[in-house]
Amino acid sequence: MKKLSSLSVLCLLLLTILVSCKSAKKSLRQGEYDESVLLAVSKVKDNPRSSSADVLKEAYELALQQHLSDLRRNETSTDLFRQERTAEIYTRLNTLYNAIQDCPACGRLVSARSFFNEENQARQSAAATRYEAGQQILDQGGRDNARQAFIHFEKANEMVNNFRDVNRKLDEAYAIGSFKVVVEQVLVSSRTYQLSNEYFQNQVNEFLQTNRRLNKFVRFYTPDEATQDKVRPDHVVVLQFDDFAVGQTLVESKTEVVTSKDSVKVGETTVAGKKVPVFNKVTAKLTRNRKTVLSNGLLDMQIKDFGTKRVVNQEKFTGQYTWVCEWGNFNGDERALTADQKRMTSSRELMPPPPQQLFIEFSKPIYNRLTTKLRGFYENY
Repeated sequence: MKKLSSLSVLCLLLLTILVSCKSAKKSLRQGEYDESVLLAVSKVKDNPRSSSADVLKEAYELALQQHLSDLRRNETSTDLFRQERTAEIYTRLNTLYNAIQDCPACGRLVSARSFFNEENQARQSAAATRYEAGQQILDQGGRDNARQAFIHFEKANEMVNNFRDVNRKLDEAYAIGSFKVVVEQVLVSSRTYQLSNEYFQNQVNEFLQTNRRLNKFVRFYTPDEATQDKVRPDHVVVLQFDDFAVGQTLVESKTEVVTSKDSVKVGETTVAGKKVPVFNKVTAKLTRNRKTVLSNGLLDMQIKDFGTKRVVNQEKFTGQYTWVCEWGNFNGDERALTADQKRMTSSRELMPPPPQQLFIEFSKPIYNRLTTKLRGFYENY
């Protein structure tokens, strides 16, 4: 009973948000009786003398009759899963009941009816129907049937949480219906970059853990997980760096004479016995230095059918990272330099990141392209 009440309270909150911009009377005129009741309850709760009191009495009676009529009509339906609709209607009625019970003034205006027992019975019946449908189709065998069974078991669990042994049935159906993919990552041979490669591999594994089910029925495993769970995969994805180059360095220097944009004071002279400033443009010899460290790599991805060993898809992903350091110096008049040039001359040559970090940086775009490809490839499996 408490669980059903909680569901009704949740529905109440959602409906209240949706209808907050409307008036109770307008909703009543439009035939939106549930909304009208909730709006009227809100008004009467704030002000028991609100004109919405009359609207509440009329709207609740109309909502009640409408739902009871829907129930009678639904009971004549030939839909195997009609009890789900029945449970939904009772949930709506109980939502109205909870709203009115939560407002003492409303309770004095309207004798709301509760349908918690009826809702519970409908949910139990709906869950049983789904459970039996799932079991029946699961017994027929095959991946597609198991997937349909899984959906039935999911629905049963939605109607009644932990219905019978539904969680075990969900696991059983998923084990049969899922498409299993093992992702193998080959270590790089260089010891220098093994830690960085492990970082990349950990990122991929974390992605697979976080998105273990990219598609509802696609499940990813590491080789260790597959061995531990005794999984026979459908596909094996092999990831290996074909090539990579880290720390290719290019240093460039360029010297030029720069001239100030405007004339500046360069001295003084005497004119008619008076000292006056002398203005002229000034120059400086500026040397620009630029160090570029380029790192790149190429990752090969092969998707193989585990049974036939046939490559069903292959793609290569490139990644590049460029580290740049600029610094400079000058001889001459500093006033010849622009603000940017001054900032550059105040900079000093820096050491590039260590090779391990450069490996990580160029592998980041590879990771993004790889995960995007995996998402797209297995979207419809």
